[in-house]
Amino acid sequence: MNDLHAESATRFDARAWAPSIARANAIALYTITRREVRRMLRIWTQTLVPPAITMTLYFVIFGKLIGSRIGPMHGFSYMQYIVPGLVMMSVINNCYANITSSFFGSKFGRYVEELLASPMPSWVVLAGYVAGAVLRGLLIGAIVLGIALFFTSLRVAHPLVAVTTVLLGAVIFSLAGFINAMFARKFDDIAIVPTFVLAPLTYLGGVFYSVNMLGSPWREASLVNPILYMVNGFRYGVLGIGDVPVWIAYLVMLAFAAVLGAIALTLLHRGVGLRS
Repeated sequence: MNDLHAESATRFDARAWAPSIARANAIALYTITRREVRRMLRIWTQTLVPPAITMTLYFVIFGKLIGSRIGPMHGFSYMQYIVPGLVMMSVINNCYANITSSFFGSKFGRYVEELLASPMPSWVVLAGYVAGAVLRGLLIGAIVLGIALFFTSLRVAHPLVAVTTVLLGAVIFSLAGFINAMFARKFDDIAIVPTFVLAPLTYLGGVFYSVNMLGSPWREASLVNPILYMVNGFRYGVLGIGDVPVWIAYLVMLAFAAVLGAIALTLLHRGVGLRS
């Protein structure tokens, strides 16, 4: 009888603690996300203004000057055609840059140890940093889209596809940036991947052209570029056209998000690159 009472008390205690743990995790997640957003807004001249200026130059040079000589693509003006690619490119770059600089800064400033010593689970830490990076990427994407409307008109063909694909792209490169920041030992290490990996993949991902224009074997080689699926998935959502079927784009993006999320969570749980 005493064992039965003890088991019942244990079950009651577990049920009583569950809401408290969930509330504590929610507060921790909100706190990390809020800190990331405040950090981004505090240095808005570095986080928001440069991407807006850069994308404006892209629209002027590629959209107006070069686009007038290229002519329409798939029934759209060249300016309209490159808008989804430039929006996705800005989202990807800013998500990656935000989380690498922020998380590596926490390592460099040694306050990441407070996160490791706290009772919050690893997934909360990861979700907080990713949420902050995604919010910056989406804000930059909205700014770039607003700038694009000064140069051309757009009508979103599939709003749900557009929103979900840009969210998936932001999450994927936030996770990739987090992994990069965990392995980085100096500031130069967080600049290697964007310079030598991210930039080439972005420019070869169909931002400025259709991969159907490429001959063999370059077209087949482009199909292994994950950014191609993100750009074309978002382009389908905005314009209703794409070089790859939208379901394949979703499949590739979901697979990348799941794999990178599992890797980032495992590394964080083990403390790889965090404990000296």
